[in-house]
Amino acid sequence: MAERRKFKKRYCKYCEAKVEFIDYKDLAMFKFSLSERFKIMPRRLTGNCKKHQEMVTVAIKRARQTALIPYIVDRKNVVENPFEFIK
Repeated sequence: MAERRKFKKRYCKYCEAKVEFIDYKDLAMFKFSLSERFKIMPRRLTGNCKKHQEMVTVAIKRARQTALIPYIVDRKNVVENPFEFIK
């Protein structure tokens, strides 16, 4: 029989840092929860807990509405590193 792969346990970065609130203006905090095309990454990939994933989602949506983060990245104008303006 084939052996099952053992993956390392993903952990919530925000629980480890004891973050109580994720602010939409702090772009560096939730930069790791976005893909190259600025899509929100799911919990199973980021390892966030449910509470912090919901806070990240709300913060990203608020940042999009205030034009801090684009809604979509144009396929025709490809940027090498879309996070270079987020510091």
